[in-house]
Amino acid sequence: MIRIDARGLHYRELNHLVRQAVAQGESEILLDHVNGQRYIGDGLKGDIQIQIKGTPGQDLAAFMSGPTIRVEGNAQDAVANTMNSGKVIITGMAGDVLGYAMRGGKLYVGKDGGYRIGIHMKSYRHLIPVIIIGGKVGDFLGEYMAGGVLIVLGMAEDGGSDPRPLAGDYLGVGMHGGAIFIRGTVDPTRIGKEIHATELSEEDHQLLRTELSEFCQDLGWDLKKIWEVPFTKLVPISHRPYGGHYSY
Repeated sequence: MIRIDARGLHYRELNHLVRQAVAQGESEILLDHVNGQRYIGDGLKGDIQIQIKGTPGQDLAAFMSGPTIRVEGNAQDAVANTMNSGKVIITGMAGDVLGYAMRGGKLYVGKDGGYRIGIHMKSYRHLIPVIIIGGKVGDFLGEYMAGGVLIVLGMAEDGGSDPRPLAGDYLGVGMHGGAIFIRGTVDPTRIGKEIHATELSEEDHQLLRTELSEFCQDLGWDLKKIWEVPFTKLVPISHRPYGGHYSY
């Protein structure tokens, strides 16, 4: 493993050092004292492990294909922007617009996420992006979502249930693909008119078991605690919710 001390480094210098290490064949990289540097891991490909201690800036893992990034702390906005594959694990909180247009891979956030998470997510054949948020999220979750899986757990720091609403207003507005799973009930006044709640199938239960087992393993959570509260599944009513507005 190679260690890079990011203290005082401009984001361009830090990213140059990361790419230089990858070019030299390094597959395990530790970034220490990260403090807001942007674009870490952007466009990287291959079997690379990056551990970040600190708070990375915007667009962490954008356009990434393959690597695994683990953040021991919080992260800013636009994590996994248009990410193709790989995994990002954030033990703390993360900001807004997480997983924008995400096309594959997995994004795990241990605590709360911000607004507009998973907007424009999409899937293609075997490429199914997954976002799991351990805490709660803000407004516009899954806005214009076209594919993939969003899971919101709303777990408090002690492993119990967070009394605040799990998701904000305008949930799933414009959604036309994929599925959102909310641990607990959902206030119908918060969801977009383009989606509806439905019961989970056995296939849904199997999907949740698989994804949540991996999430708990990566973050050290108790899977049994999560299952104490049933999930609500939200899916789009139509694959073309606004089709009539633009064509005959």
